Amino acid sequence: MAIAPSTGSAFSRRTFLAATAAGAGGLALTACTTSGSSNPTPPPFDKNAITTAEAARPHTGRTVDYTLNPQGADIDLGGITVRTLAYGDSIPGPLIRANVGDELAITVNNRLDHQTSVHWHGIALRNDMDGAMPASPNIESGQNFTYRFSVPHSGTYWAHPHVGLDTDYGLYLPIIVDDPREPADYDAEWIVVLDDWTDGIGTSPQQILSDLQSGNGMGSMGGSGMGNMPGMGGMNHGSNETTPPPTSGGPSSAASSALLGGDAGDVSYPYYLINGRIASAPTTFSAAPGQRVRIRIINAGADTAFRVALADHVMSVTHTDGFPVVPTEVDALLLGMGERYDVIVTVKDGVFPLIAAAEGKNAQARTLLRTGSGAAPDASFLPRELAGRVGTVETFTAAESVVLPRSDGTGVDLVADLGGDMMSYQWTINGRNYDQTEPLTVKEGDRARLTFTNMTMMWHPMHLHGHTFQVVKGDGGVGPRKDTVIVRPMESVAVDLIADNPGDWMLHCHNGYHQESGMMTRLGYIV
Repeated sequence: MAIAPSTGSAFSRRTFLAATAAGAGGLALTACTTSGSSNPTPPPFDKNAITTAEAARPHTGRTVDYTLNPQGADIDLGGITVRTLAYGDSIPGPLIRANVGDELAITVNNRLDHQTSVHWHGIALRNDMDGAMPASPNIESGQNFTYRFSVPHSGTYWAHPHVGLDTDYGLYLPIIVDDPREPADYDAEWIVVLDDWTDGIGTSPQQILSDLQSGNGMGSMGGSGMGNMPGMGGMNHGSNETTPPPTSGGPSSAASSALLGGDAGDVSYPYYLINGRIASAPTTFSAAPGQRVRIRIINAGADTAFRVALADHVMSVTHTDGFPVVPTEVDALLLGMGERYDVIVTVKDGVFPLIAAAEGKNAQARTLLRTGSGAAPDASFLPRELAGRVGTVETFTAAESVVLPRSDGTGVDLVADLGGDMMSYQWTINGRNYDQTEPLTVKEGDRARLTFTNMTMMWHPMHLHGHTFQVVKGDGGVGPRKDTVIVRPMESVAVDLIADNPGDWMLHCHNGYHQESGMMTRLGYIV
């Protein structure tokens, strides 16, 4: 099964609630509980295979050392100071950079009052350093741990905890893996990290989850918002009219997007950030007119897809989730949580806002590109490019150099049916909450086709640890290599993968609230 064609409908959560209240079966759960810390027994596998797989990766013999200090910190978001959790005293945390084949040795000193971990999102590393239970242990409060692993592929990655709702704080940082053999066909590099923000300003993440699970605000979800119509319905291009941010975060009351197939998210946030700053106090990136700038865009949000555009510029997309695609020009890009895109832009002369519109939420984050004199537009300015050609997963094709080997007709079929019960805010894979999961299983060397079928009225960005997969286009063609893919309501997405990294790997929705409420399983290697 491949990407199913869109029906053209934008489902609302209100419609879904009516269906579940009327007893529309198949999506309701029984005896399910939240499961962020539960760890069902993994299938048996040969742990020596982890060492063998690590030895087969490229190795330069160079070790790159870093230290991370997850801790409470006072962070200035741009005139607004919050007390939150961060890696040190800034968000995003410090950039980690290495070359293909280097060993990363990253010591984590846990200064939090609870367990933590660091998951190296998108890196096909050794299983026992993945930073997610049960493959690797959490780090107790006051203790430290050194993650050691080689990095086999170049690309744009990031890191974050895999413990509870710590995904919705300031604990995230970019990771760049370079390949010295690749020609540098650009003059400057700009790392852009997107986030949705509530901690220290609005409702805490734990209270948001409690409200969602109790049904508070659920009846009013749905409605219209940015992206509700083709183009950019609900957005005022170039307008100086500003909608003030809500005073507190919480369950969303207006979140709808045609691009996402209906409801855009569960949470309305007080602010949306780029590189740790609110829209009215943006960071500035400086370049010279005519330079080719590589922009590495990372969505570190917990509940928000972003539509990203650079005013008065066309973006040439070169990579997604670290892997090259056939270069494709777009005006804007849609990024779900956990996704990354690299683009090349030949920059013009002046001051240009890069806008990350919170898809369906009538708000935006921004940063500035400055190549010359002039004043920046008002913080509410929305470039016309947001309503132009929007790149989504269907837009791109893997570069020939990274296309998976053609199948010989044999393989394993894996199924991940995505379900949920909005009234109790429980989310499942194959009808099971994580604490009841039956892991998907493969043997080393298998070629597997994994089909996600979304049986809910909410979109889900599905992420697989330790592997990349190749998206199968709706016509059976070759899609991009990725580790995170958006699955829209009532649609199916098929991906192919090679089981070449033994261990016990998480497979989950990268919406932090869905994950914590059960939409997680595992891919296990069996002997």
